[in-house]
Order: sequence, then structure tokens, then C-alpha cells
Amino acid sequence: MIAWSLLPGLARLDLEALAAQQEPVWVYGPPGSGRSALATEVARLRGGTVSEDKTLSPCAVAVATNPPPDARWLGVKLAALDEMPEAIAPLLHALAQEEGLAGAPPAALGRLPCPGNLRELRNRVLRFKLLGQLPEAPEAGAPVLDAEDLATNLHQLEAFLLHRALRRSYGNRVEASSRLGVSRRQLYILIQRHGDPVKGEAPSGELPKRLSKRKL
Repeated sequence: MIAWSLLPGLARLDLEALAAQQEPVWVYGPPGSGRSALATEVARLRGGTVSEDKTLSPCAVAVATNPPPDARWLGVKLAALDEMPEAIAPLLHALAQEEGLAGAPPAALGRLPCPGNLRELRNRVLRFKLLGQLPEAPEAGAPVLDAEDLATNLHQLEAFLLHRALRRSYGNRVEASSRLGVSRRQLYILIQRHGDPVKGEAPSGELPKRLSKRKL
């Protein structure tokens, strides 16, 4: 289990002292930052549970994305990794130890941006352990669209965005479809058209009508 002191912004947090406070506790921060785990531990020390309806009572512990609604709550903020990049290295080391990885984890696992924060860091370590995968390098930019016709340029841009989404999601097609804002069915059509660089699948589908007409 990750030590609370490693979470961004909580280096000096005293859990027992926090749990002993008389005010209700409001744990907030970005998704995947460890806010639910922290709130659960505070609630356990108080002998209660995390409040789902955020009822204002002395022993209440709530989880949220935004700051507390008023001063009656004792707010505890968890920062995003983008805000405190210095927290990434010790977190990676702790996560690698949890997974039984020998030696220092590759620094590339901590590459920013890191959507999902602590949850994404854990996923990166696990993917590296199982598949040897690292987050892709920062984008060099969109492809050069040299063709004059719209159909060809759209085809090239579509392939670029699809392949980028697949790489960023490490081949997870549910995540890739979410990144692209398309349905699973639409994603599979795109993969047939452009292939999947993560799984090594070559294009197997027909060209879109707008392009096939252009090629005639």
C-alpha cells in the first residue's frame, strides 16, 4: 500500500491527528489521486464510513473533486501529478516495489501528462511489468498534410488520431474509443481501415467512399 506521505501535497499529513479533529472531513482532488483511499482510511480511524450524501455531521468524511462548500468542512486537498511532478519519482519507486520489479523503474513511466494520476501511474507500472510497454514519447505534431484534396488529408489525419489513441491507451480499445469519442463499433471500423500499431494489425477494411471515389 502506498504511504500517505508520498501522495502529492500530503508529505506532512498526520492521519491520526486528522481523524481526531471534531470537524467533518472533505477530501478532494483530481480523479485517481488517492482521495477515495485516503477518505476511507480517515473514516476507518473515526469508526465510520465515507459519506455518500455528504451529510454534515461531526464524524462525516466526504470525497469530491471540488473544494468544500463552506468553512464547516475541514478540507484536505490532493494535488494532481502535473502540479507536483517531484512526487512522481518516489511514487514510481513505491509502485515498482509493490509489483516486485527489481531495480529503478524507467523514468519514462513518469512522463507527463499523466491523466488518472496515481491510478494511471499504477497502470503504467503494471503494463511495463507484464508487457514491457512504456508511455509513448511526446507527440512530434500532426502529420504533414501535403495532398490538396480533402479526402486524402482527412484519411491521413484520421489514421494519426486513431493510432495515437491506441498507443496512449496501450491497446485498450475501450479506453481508445473513449479518448476518440466514438462508439466501439466505430472504433473497429477505423481499425479495419487503418490497422492497429499496438497489436500489429494491418489495415484490412475498404477505403472510405470519399477516398475510393477520389482514387478512381
